[in-house]
Formats: sequence, C-alpha cells, structure tokens
Amino acid sequence: MTTISNSERAGAGARILYTAAGLFAKFGYNGVSTRDIASGASVNEVTIYRHYPRKRDLYLTVLNQELQQVKLRGDLLARMAEATEARTALVRAFELIGATLMHNPDLLRLVQFSTLELGEEIDPLLRNHLGQLVEVVAHYLEPWAKKGKLRGSSTKAVVLALIAMVVNFGSLQRLFLAGGPGPELMFSALTDFWDIPIEKANFPAAQVQDRSEKPVG
Repeated sequence: MTTISNSERAGAGARILYTAAGLFAKFGYNGVSTRDIASGASVNEVTIYRHYPRKRDLYLTVLNQELQQVKLRGDLLARMAEATEARTALVRAFELIGATLMHNPDLLRLVQFSTLELGEEIDPLLRNHLGQLVEVVAHYLEPWAKKGKLRGSSTKAVVLALIAMVVNFGSLQRLFLAGGPGPELMFSALTDFWDIPIEKANFPAAQVQDRSEKPVG
C-alpha cells in the first residue's frame, strides 16, 4: 500500500483549487466536470471527492477563496474622502470599485457565472465579501446625496449601478466593442445621461492572471 505524505496531500489540494478556479472562471459551473479538473490538476478524480464530496462544494470553495482577495485600497478611499465636488466623488467611487474588482478578471467571471447558474444560493457569500465595498462607497457618497448634488434617493443604488458596469462591461465589450475602450466609456455615457460633468477617471487596467502555470507546492 502506497503511503501519501502530508505535503503530497497539500500539493494535490492546491492544484485542485488552482485548476478549478481557472476552469470555472472560463467555462462556468455547468461547463466543467470533476474529470476535467482532475485531468488539469494531475490527480485522480477520486482524490477530488476526498477533498470535496460534491462539485458544488468545490465551486463554492473556489468562489470564497477568490472573494477573499477583494480588498479596498486605502489611497483611493482617501481620495474619495478628499473630494470637494459631487462629480469628483462619483469619479473616485468608480475608480475605487474598478481597482477593487478588476485586478482579478477571474473573479468577475466567477461572479457572473455564479449569479446565473447558482442563483440565490450564493447570495450570502457575495453579500459577506462585497458588502463592505457597497457600504463604504455609499457612505462616502451620502453627504453629496443629502446636499442634492447626486440624483436618486439611494446612494447604494448608485454604487450597485457602478459595480454592475464593472462586472458586466467585459462581456458587452466583447460583443459590441471588440478592441474598444474599457468600462470608463460606459461610465462617461451614464454621467452624460445624468448631465453630470466629470473629470477623466483614472480607471485601472485589468491585471490578467495566468493560470497556465501550476502553483508551487
């Protein structure tokens, strides 16, 4: 009987998570089988079920792991706090949301697939990890709404609209604006519709994660 060391078990577990994250982000929950993951991670399919009794358990673990990387940048929070005009605060809110979510394209795709394929089941997980982003940005926009400088009765609704732009722009750009500008174009169009003059947003470029190489360990 072959003895499997703790380091080998840990290595297999890391490869399973890493491979699953890349495949789920590319093909969604329904588009990936445990056999696909086992092949990509160089493990036996039975090994996956030792770690995760159901494919859904593995998917939720991957989503939770990716969401744990969501961090609010203190420098961009400070820029929002220092805004002296509503339009500046709105632009800086957009910058903060973009920097928070676009650094990991896999996360955006996982969120899209999750809401479509798993529905309300993953709502608590998304609220837990993204709730701080919504609450904090809404808090900084609230003074401008109270002064009547931002249209709409709910700053949270404004924040959700900005998040929706960031999350969904990639697929829309691929369909209709191949090779065109990023989400700042949609943001600019929206502010034009709201008749809000804005400064140019310093919107961050997405940092593409290369999952072609396996993690060390």
